[in-house]
Formats: sequence, C-alpha cells, structure tokens
Amino acid sequence: MPTLVLASGNKGKLAELSAMLEPLGFDVKPQSNFEVEDAEETGLSFIENAILKARHAAKATGMAALADDSGIAVPALGGAPGIYSARYAGEHGNDGGNIDLLLKNLKGESNRAAFFYCAIAYISHAEDPTPLIATGAWHGEILQARQGEGGFGYDPVFFDAELKRSAAELSREEKATRSHRGQALRALVQQLNERA
Repeated sequence: MPTLVLASGNKGKLAELSAMLEPLGFDVKPQSNFEVEDAEETGLSFIENAILKARHAAKATGMAALADDSGIAVPALGGAPGIYSARYAGEHGNDGGNIDLLLKNLKGESNRAAFFYCAIAYISHAEDPTPLIATGAWHGEILQARQGEGGFGYDPVFFDAELKRSAAELSREEKATRSHRGQALRALVQQLNERA
C-alpha cells in the first residue's frame, strides 16, 4: 500500500480527505507525522497553491504528496474570500471570525450566491513535471446565520438549495457526495487510474 502524504495541517480537511482516500488503497499520512511545516501559500490561485503545498511536502518527505487548496467564493464580494478563505478575518483558521466577517460584509446584500471551490494536486515526487490537477465546485448560497453543528470552515453558513440544508447539517457521506472536495478527489482518482 503506497504512502501518500497529505500536505495540510487542517484537521477537518485531513479527516475528510483521509476518509475518501484510504478505501482506494493509500496509506494516508498527514505531513505533521514527518514534522513538515506548512508551505508558504504565495500563489494567486487555488491551483498554484495546491501545487506549491504538494511539492513542498514531497520534497520534505521524499514521498508522493497530495494537497488541496480550497475556499469559498462569493460573486457579490468580487470572489472574496477566495484563496484567503482560511485567513479572511486575519488569523489563519479562525472559523468563527471568518464567518462573522463574511456575514457582516454581506449584510443587506440580496445576491447571496456562493460556491466552494477546490483544487487538488498530486505530485509523485518533488521534481514531478506533470502533477495531476483536479478541481471541483459546489454551488449554493450564504445563509443569514449559522445552521448546523457539523463540518468545519464556512459549512454552517453555506446552504445547499437542492438538499435544503447547510453543509454543517449534512452527514459525512452526503457531504463527500456533494462537496467541491469530493468532486475534485473523484476526478483525481480517475486520473490516477488512467496513469497507472
């Protein structure tokens, strides 16, 4: 079973990706197991940041690495928070502060359309010139207030109109089926199978 290093320190993201990858035969290990620090996210897009993070983890560990860069984009806010989703309110990973700022910035706005976007990069080795890239998008809208206790990040304020629930009210299985990350991961698995 090949080891795959997940280039992330986000516990929610790690749990979600591990649950989806392990049944595919990967021995999934977070980069923290190898004392790898987070890469500096200097890209201007989700795809650039995913590649930077995966390459950093592969270089530090000598193993294949997978990284995702994801966030939420709100067209009424010019696409913000976008690549700055995790640090929208200033402090990286402050989910409560990020949600509060998003709700404040959307106050009085009738167009509350939003979408989660995910780019996943798979690097077979640090110098891999042909990383595999897969993306996914999950469309919905921003609620006026938090709804639900599950998930992480912006899940409590992201409403899936088809399911009529927030992302925080979905089971792990439902979320994996609908989510931007689930879509991107399924597309990546297809590419991995084609490359094998």
